[in-house]
Amino acid sequence: MDHKAFLSRIPQPQMARLTLRSDIAGLRHFMAHIGLILCLGTLIALQVPGWWLLLPVQGIALIFLFTLEHEATHKTPFANELLNETVGRLCGILIILPFAWFRYFHLAHHSYTNLPGKDPELAEPKPTTWTAWVWHVSGIPVWRAQIKQLASNALGRDQAHYVPPRAIPRIQSEAQGMIVVYALVAVSLLVTPLLFWVWLLPLVLGQPFLRLYLLAEHGRCPEVANMFDNTRTTFTNRIVRFLAWNMPYHVEHHVAPNIPFHQLPEFHKLTKAHLNETEDGYAKFTAKWMSDL
Repeated sequence: MDHKAFLSRIPQPQMARLTLRSDIAGLRHFMAHIGLILCLGTLIALQVPGWWLLLPVQGIALIFLFTLEHEATHKTPFANELLNETVGRLCGILIILPFAWFRYFHLAHHSYTNLPGKDPELAEPKPTTWTAWVWHVSGIPVWRAQIKQLASNALGRDQAHYVPPRAIPRIQSEAQGMIVVYALVAVSLLVTPLLFWVWLLPLVLGQPFLRLYLLAEHGRCPEVANMFDNTRTTFTNRIVRFLAWNMPYHVEHHVAPNIPFHQLPEFHKLTKAHLNETEDGYAKFTAKWMSDL
């Protein structure tokens, strides 16, 4: 059974319950995630004993705001659409990933998941050698690509096929506003290095963990249209599921992207008999990938 046939068999009332968005569930999760970042940032700023050990932990908490920004592109973390847009843009600023542009990129990924020549996520090949793997996991390529994209957006030069012409002014305005924010951050560093220690350096240290996480979503899955084949669900612990906003249930998310994060564990109960690509943890997936290099 492919994912379309599977969805057609779910009763409409049941799907209506599964797709119900919630401000309460979204805000509870958001406040816990942001609260973690603020607590870690405060401990780093106060330079408590062993504070430097908290830098990569802070980085992981920060960089996994990607999964919230990703969720916001679908307008599902909250019932309130203004809240979705605001939080999505905030995450985009914090991880240097312009939200308005990323929505079009990501929706194109959903339309052509893992299909070569169509899925924009496949524009850069997955690593097949040790050198390529280290380079990919370092995060340097993605930082370079995101900064280049931000500059291109600010100049109104994005020519990607998935960006409609009507959206370019909005994308350009967002990018220009982000650059102003980063310019103010640069000025602040002349006065105090605080943002370097609680935000910028941790972000760089956290990026490799996100790269490893994202490789598992579609890496080495068949290049076909069926979401049960081209996407992987990874079984993991509560901490990872919390930081990733339940996106380890990734087949479930691709089968029905309008189901909000807090309903994915329930939806998994329906899909689990049909999952063709799964893995027991990110460490195991990474070990398998590395053993084949």
